[in-house]
Formats: sequence, C-alpha cells, structure tokens
Amino acid sequence: MTAPVQTLRFADAGEAADLAAFLGRLIHYDRAAAVRLQGLGGALAVFGRPPSFEVLAVRAVRLDADASGPGGDAAVFDRTVSAGELLEGIGDEREFGVPQAVTGPPWAGVLPPRGGWQEVAGLPGADDMRAAVAAAVSEFRARDEALPDERRTRAERDLIGREIWSRELGSTGLPLRAVHAAQSLGFLRPGVPVALLGAGSWLRLRTPFGSVALRTAGIGDARRLGLTPV
Repeated sequence: MTAPVQTLRFADAGEAADLAAFLGRLIHYDRAAAVRLQGLGGALAVFGRPPSFEVLAVRAVRLDADASGPGGDAAVFDRTVSAGELLEGIGDEREFGVPQAVTGPPWAGVLPPRGGWQEVAGLPGADDMRAAVAAAVSEFRARDEALPDERRTRAERDLIGREIWSRELGSTGLPLRAVHAAQSLGFLRPGVPVALLGAGSWLRLRTPFGSVALRTAGIGDARRLGLTPV
C-alpha cells in the first residue's frame, strides 16, 4: 500500500469493523473495486458499485468530529480510492489512512442526491423481502437445472437471471436485484426496519446498516403517488 495522504479517526471501534466488513464484501465481487468517499465533519459516506447487481451501495460511518485533516480542517473531502487500499489502512486502532486518489469509474461521477427524498409506499418488511430473494434464487436454480444441455450456456443463464431479478417488488418500482444486493452486502438483516425512498429518478432502499440506490425512470408516475416526506 502506498503512503496514505490523509489520516482520519473513527468515532469508535465498531465503526471501523462495519466499514471493513462492507469493503470486504465489495472486494468479493470485484477485486479491483473503487469507492468514492465523501466526508463532512463527523460522517463519512462510502459509495461502491458491486458489478453483479447494477446498484450503488452506500455505507455511512461516524468519524471523530474533533479529529483534524490537512490544514486543521475537520474531515471535509471528496475522493475516489481503491477499496482494497482503504481496507488495508483500517487497523486495530481507531485511526485509518485514506489512500491516494485513483481515476474513478464512470459511476463515481453520478451519485444520488443528498436531499429531497420522500418515502415510497408499499414496501414489504425485511423478512418478506428476504423471503422474496430466497424464492427468486430457488426459481433460478430450478430453471437452470431444467435447461437442456445444448442451451445450458452463460448467455441463456444471463437471460433467466435478468428476467427474474428485474421484476419489481409489488408496486414500488424497486427491482428485486436491489433487494438481493442489500441482503448480499449485509444491509438487509432479519427483522431490521427498512424504508424505500425516492428523489427524482432515484430509488433508495435504506436500512440501519446501509443503503442501495439506483436510477429508475418514472419515479413520479401514478403507481407511486403515495409519497410522504421523510
């Protein structure tokens, strides 16, 4: 790992463990993963894009608001870095090193809005969503096993996967792949409170452990008029 260009300090050890777990999951899907960091005072938002799900994953951690960055400023920055190098910089102590910036992938230039979110009605509970993901996984396996040998190709399996994971969850407009992503990244856990939020063309599935966001057309159409301010 190259020398870090900035040192930050977590609010507590639990925040360090949570961020390390999130980065590890991203690297599981993409060993060369990059993350975009946005820090402001006592918070750090970490954005990543696991390629299998076509969503943005967002993990926020609390920083020590009294710790200073370069020039005596609190941690205020916006930088895209290697997820692997960031993970290496998280040690046993509360301080961690922020590596040098890398050339960001295209997704890093288009992030969800910071404000203007409203709740979207009709979202099932966490346990029902986990059950929907389990049913979709079972359906994929059954349909894959039913394919004749001459059609058991990557392209055919991709078609089945796209058909299953693009299905919307009820009338919310949220594709099932976003729920699958939330579960696979450790955000969607049994019994946790969940919320679906909309802002412009964006949807965001929020849990206490992180969010997944994606752009989708028609957020304001007649199916989703039951919006309430957050």
